[in-house]
Amino acid sequence: MTPYDKLIFELSTKDRVGYSLPNPFGDYDLSKDIPQSLKRTEETYLPEVAELDVVRHYSNVSRKNFGIETGFYPLGSCTMKYNPKINEEMAALPNLRGVHPLQPVNTVQGSLHIYYETARMLSELSGLHQFSLNPFAGAQGELAGLMIMKAYHLKKGNTHKTKVIVPDSAHGTNPASATVAGFDIIEVKSNQDGTVNIKALKAAITDEVAGIMLTNPNTLGIFEKDILKISRLIHQVDGLLYYDGANLNALLGYARPGDMGFDIIHINLHKTFSTPHGGGGPGSGPVGVCKKLRSFLPAPTVIKKRNQYDFKYEQDAIGRVSSFYGNFSVVTKAYSFMLTLGKENLSKVGGLSVLNANYIKASLEDEYFLPIKGLCKHEVVFDGLKDKSTGVTTLDVAKRMLDFGVHPPTIYFPLVFHQSLMIEPVENESKETLDHFIGILKQIAYEAKTDPEKVKHAPYTTVVRRLDEVLAARQPKVKYKDLI
Repeated sequence: MTPYDKLIFELSTKDRVGYSLPNPFGDYDLSKDIPQSLKRTEETYLPEVAELDVVRHYSNVSRKNFGIETGFYPLGSCTMKYNPKINEEMAALPNLRGVHPLQPVNTVQGSLHIYYETARMLSELSGLHQFSLNPFAGAQGELAGLMIMKAYHLKKGNTHKTKVIVPDSAHGTNPASATVAGFDIIEVKSNQDGTVNIKALKAAITDEVAGIMLTNPNTLGIFEKDILKISRLIHQVDGLLYYDGANLNALLGYARPGDMGFDIIHINLHKTFSTPHGGGGPGSGPVGVCKKLRSFLPAPTVIKKRNQYDFKYEQDAIGRVSSFYGNFSVVTKAYSFMLTLGKENLSKVGGLSVLNANYIKASLEDEYFLPIKGLCKHEVVFDGLKDKSTGVTTLDVAKRMLDFGVHPPTIYFPLVFHQSLMIEPVENESKETLDHFIGILKQIAYEAKTDPEKVKHAPYTTVVRRLDEVLAARQPKVKYKDLI
């Protein structure tokens, strides 16, 4: 261990100065102007470290981090896709980076062009009529979509429509978003492959149903083959279909949610369209609607009139869902991604992501238990190791993978299986990378049979060994002073 493996507070030495600046107020004591009630009662606890030590410390920490640029990141349901450098270069262009949202409209025509064209391309790819790029994240896009659903029914006087159907295999944000929007949840049991049980759906549909939330392919990576039947059933009671765009990567270029009957959609630009995400941001969750719902989109929307762009505020709009007009830099990166690939190559995204997932599935089904047979789409879900007698759990497998330098996939989700191992390779991963990953999982399966204790006590090569994750969740210590 070097000194720079320590916490920055552990490197601190009293009165050591890393940088100093002159007081901009001269000899004036600014603290006299601060009310006593707002002043600290104790001295600020900050590390005192020289500049060189700070640089070395954080450079060393950065090398310990794992990201899509350092290794394979097969995080199921989250679509951790590489963000090409050209996207960052475009977003960093001075005339885009330096734009202020309060500038007059005539001075930001280039930025509005990007918004307008991005929305048009998303409409073409999804089959929905119009988009708002205002939501800052997928969950916020979900909430905006549910607010549109509620506004639509209230305008029609459908005050009795208070319920939203959510399958039990759905992403956790679906019932959460519907609840925040003021709806009651009707959970519908799924078939074993996670698809909607039509018999259970029919039993749940009443005149109180405002809509249904689905993702297609579903959370288990299986296509909803009865989607047109589901669409007809919901529309018969004037309900709306909401599409969770988390799994859109599997369909890109092959099928469109709008053609399946969906009325509302959110799209994760930070998943399907490569812009970076993780660690809480940045994100973008544009929400799109069919023609009859366009006036309810969050305000403002960008319109084009005689080769000029402007903002439009619809009377029915649900209001603002973000400050100004959404996460502009993320939208710019997605726009760059779509233009770089072009229509002819965007149509290959879904096919290649499905090919990669099925290659992994076929390569590992002898070692890992495959609860759903047949073709998957963008991701494959195993239910732990095939040989359960070893006592090696999915958590053990995930921890052992760290020793081989790859990031574990999503584990213990979806909840329909006890030992879920959810793997999603995206379209731009090479066969060589997939073979390396497959080889690691086969090696771990072999170790589980021949030396299970080795797997159960992994990892061995990481900075810290296996943590007490339950204790960390229940009693988080986020300040250094809590540790001393």
